[in-house]
Formats: sequence, structure tokens, C-alpha cells
Amino acid sequence: MKIHLTSVFVDDQAEALRFYTEILGFVKKHDVPVGEEDRWLTVVSPEEPAGTELLLEPAAHPAVKTYRDTLAQDGIPLAQFAVDDVLSEYERLRALGVRFTQEPLEMGPVTTAVFDDTCGNLIQIATKPQ
Repeated sequence: MKIHLTSVFVDDQAEALRFYTEILGFVKKHDVPVGEEDRWLTVVSPEEPAGTELLLEPAAHPAVKTYRDTLAQDGIPLAQFAVDDVLSEYERLRALGVRFTQEPLEMGPVTTAVFDDTCGNLIQIATKPQ
């Protein structure tokens, strides 16, 4: 068994796609209309195009707002992405206007930072495990 797909809730799929591709550097994998307004919209790492997909899932369900707001208020990231160098990625993303809620922080063998994905979620970046 392995993880094939995970998701983040987003208010605007088009804006989320722009952020996750143009700012974070993911690439679009699937974009299939679902109903009149929504899409099955996934992105993947360009380093692993056949790897785990991230679904940019519409945040229409009534429980989503409370769930995301509570996590954000408590500073809890919804997802974590691995990077080679947190400090370099932090600087790159800040230069692109990304707002961080936690600057790079060394925690033993791992360094982390947390940013706002502009879609209602906090996302943590961390050094790739060795």
C-alpha cells in the first residue's frame, strides 16, 4: 500500500492552480470538469510526475471553513512538503510574496517553515529526510 493522492481544500481552484504551479513549482496532472463549476484538479512534483498527487479540492462542504480556520488559528499546517533546503526555499518564496507564519526553525535533524498558501491553508516545508 502507498499514498497515491492527498488533498487541500481551496476556495478558488483557478487561483490555487496558479499558486501551486507558478509560485510553488508543481505541475498540473489532471484537470477534469466535475459538475458545472468544479474540477478534479491535481498537481504533482516535477521531480516525480508519477508520484503522489495533490488534489486542489473545492472547499464547498460546510465543515471545511471551521476545520481550516481552527487549524490556522492554532498555527497547525494542513500539509507538509519536503524540500532540499528550507532556508533557500524560504528566501525564494518570500521574494515571490509568500507570507510565512513561521520562519525557518531548526528542530534537531529537521528544519521547518510554515507559509499561507493564499487558499485558506497553512503549509509546512521541511528538509527531506536523509
